[in-house]
Amino acid sequence: MRRIASGLFLTTLFCVTFEKIHWNAIGTVSIADVLALLFLASFVAVTARGRAPRTTAVVIGFLAVFLVVYLAGFFDLSDTDARAQWIKGLVKWLIHFAFLGAAVAFMARRGQQYFWRALGWFCAGMAANALYGVVQLLDARRGGNLDATLLSPITGGSSQINVYGAVEGAKVYRPNALTGDPNHLGIMLIVPLLVLAPLYLRLERGHRLRVPLAVLLGFLLVVEAATLSRSGALGLVVGGLVLAVPYRRFLLRREFLYPVVGALVVLGAVVLRSRHFFSVVLKSRVQTGGGSENAHFQVYDFVPQVLHSHPLFGLGLNTFSVYYEFVTGKSNWGPHSYYVALIVETGLVGTIVFAAFLFWLFVRLRVARALGRALTAARDPLAARVRPLAWGFTAALLGTLASNFFYLTMQFYYFYAFAALALTVPVVFARSE
Repeated sequence: MRRIASGLFLTTLFCVTFEKIHWNAIGTVSIADVLALLFLASFVAVTARGRAPRTTAVVIGFLAVFLVVYLAGFFDLSDTDARAQWIKGLVKWLIHFAFLGAAVAFMARRGQQYFWRALGWFCAGMAANALYGVVQLLDARRGGNLDATLLSPITGGSSQINVYGAVEGAKVYRPNALTGDPNHLGIMLIVPLLVLAPLYLRLERGHRLRVPLAVLLGFLLVVEAATLSRSGALGLVVGGLVLAVPYRRFLLRREFLYPVVGALVVLGAVVLRSRHFFSVVLKSRVQTGGGSENAHFQVYDFVPQVLHSHPLFGLGLNTFSVYYEFVTGKSNWGPHSYYVALIVETGLVGTIVFAAFLFWLFVRLRVARALGRALTAARDPLAARVRPLAWGFTAALLGTLASNFFYLTMQFYYFYAFAALALTVPVVFARSE
């Protein structure tokens, strides 16, 4: 049973970004939903009574506080559509947060080697998603639809690559891979890029993972660029600036230049083949006065309106699209900003609670960085893994926070898996094995 639980856990980490693999049964049920629920059931079955890590206890405490806030928001719901969306959002959130708490306890009990294995599966899932995006893009350029070929027979639904527009009759494709949006893919990919980069830079010369990580980082940079995601680029720049402080001495070294230059060579070769085409596309992505950009900024106008009418607990969890359907004309229109969704749907109380959760997450990462410094002072070889790991998670968290000013990926499964890994770092590496 323990092997089954471990297999379900690692498979869940691998699939947390596979948004398109879902089925319409009692609402939308994704493969991550199914795997997470199976893991939670197996976790309960194999976990004997005993002392859980204090981190897990704090996660459960936050779960209870969030639940009170969301239940209080129920009384602000206006109709049956809002209640249906609230129930859907609450169930999804409960699975996410329960997975977060169970994942921390599960990895903490299995130690450092298992943590590395879990991180590997998480990043491998991201890499597989990116690889699917490349194949999806190549297939679309020849007139195919990879989603219809591979996914539709499994899910029964329909999806395709994002079509950004056209230049002189030639379509501009943005790979969304197995996510629902190219911007989701771009924002998600900053996590493995920022977490793995400092680990790669600190690997010893001749280490067996040095070349594979260099290739992987270069590949992920190419896919990141292919998404044309400005939010993803913003997050990558913010996270990169964070890492530039402790790792500035690596900026001109071969280890850093290999994946970066390799990615630039690949991108340069592609751009040079159709310079006019890419010139038009890139100019459109740096403009800030279009309808898409205005929509992203105008959504913040909703915040004072809702705070005036429902200041404490907002409109109710996951109900933004219902409330503003009369404004947008769309029943599934989201706020395109995690912070707008947070304030509008959970009010000032929910925003404060989430801010406290983020603060605690940063505190735990600071503990991880302090642990890395202590290991360095003790001349423990483990310091070459713990310090870059702690800095990588810190940079990835800050980059994700920046990206979510204009998108809302922090409510997806991958963010809770990421948070579980980040919270486990100071737990497993504080123990000597």
